[in-house]
Amino acid sequence: MRGCSRTGHNGPVKITDAQRRARLVGRHFADASSPEDVTASVLALHATDPATVYLSVLARARSLSFEDVRAAMYDRRSLVRLMAMRRTLFVLAHDDVPVVHAAASLGVARTMRARLIKEVSTLPTEPVLDDVHSWLAEVEKETEARLRSVGSATGAELSAAVPLLKTAILPTTDKAYDVRRYVTSQVLVMMAAEGKMIRVEPRGAWTSRRHAWAPIQEWWPDGIPQVDEADARRELAHRWLEVFGPATFDDLQWWTGWNKTQTRAALAGLDTVDVDLSVGDGIMLAESSFDTEVSGVMLLPALDPTPMGWKHRHWYLGEHKAPLFDTFGNIGPTIWSDGRIVGGWAVTPAGEVATELFEDIGPQRDEVAAEAGRITDLLGGTPVVPSFPTPLEKRLRGKK
Repeated sequence: MRGCSRTGHNGPVKITDAQRRARLVGRHFADASSPEDVTASVLALHATDPATVYLSVLARARSLSFEDVRAAMYDRRSLVRLMAMRRTLFVLAHDDVPVVHAAASLGVARTMRARLIKEVSTLPTEPVLDDVHSWLAEVEKETEARLRSVGSATGAELSAAVPLLKTAILPTTDKAYDVRRYVTSQVLVMMAAEGKMIRVEPRGAWTSRRHAWAPIQEWWPDGIPQVDEADARRELAHRWLEVFGPATFDDLQWWTGWNKTQTRAALAGLDTVDVDLSVGDGIMLAESSFDTEVSGVMLLPALDPTPMGWKHRHWYLGEHKAPLFDTFGNIGPTIWSDGRIVGGWAVTPAGEVATELFEDIGPQRDEVAAEAGRITDLLGGTPVVPSFPTPLEKRLRGKK
């Protein structure tokens, strides 16, 4: 049966927090043997910080190395970095990109294009633009031509070769934040969201944020396959419920960045069951199953896809929000025990993992210490600083 939501004979099905945590552990924390398996288990890896991708994989696939993750992204190309939901960078399975691109990236791209056109049309620029649309078309044409000729290039290299990318938006006030800024990043990120180019291996170490760009044809010779946007949103909603359900309507809308109408339409095409959660009314796929046992410890990096999977987090976060989140809602590194967050961690300037538990977890303390030691050994002295430091992370790093 498709396109409906069902209830039990006595109303919505009651799902406890313990059941949700057991399902979370069974799907998100199962021991994996490859970066591709890890990515499938969480649907999409957060990639705002390059280090998060590696550490999210290595937390769940403990027999792998940094080189295994790099090879999946840049040698096999089975994992792809893409701007998608909520204008956030993710790493996705290659085969999932067409659906996510249609369901999320194209909407982000339309917003970005409209914003860029409005800014260069209404704010002073250098040089002055007489025909904004012709200017933008020429910028894109020259950028794509340059990428095709060199194979890959950083934003700095592209702007040096394509002078139009150095068009500047000028300040209009004396505010400290209102500064001269080039359109380079806006144009490149917009073009990538539209599927014209792709982020490839950064220059430098595995923690580097200096992404290079390449023509989309190097990954898809005919471009990213087109998928109907409504069908793509329905498929993405189904995939999300497989990984993150049962959950609330708000959880899905927040994670995808869709509006309410788009979210309702996506769910309308699915066979779901109404459920009663501790956070309110929810839904799950009719074929959902639940694990009965949960156990084990996990140290997840900042912005890991598991804690960032839901808008309503109390059922696994408890009262631990203040030390673990920054003011914008970004989570730092977390310690998990049996599907609950019980502490946090950080990498010190010396490359050592420092931990802090918020509650007594008994013998699992030894597991936390062992996992912290394993990650320290993996890092080999490399310091890792999240883009969005949180109170506990900063304190454990020795920063005020």
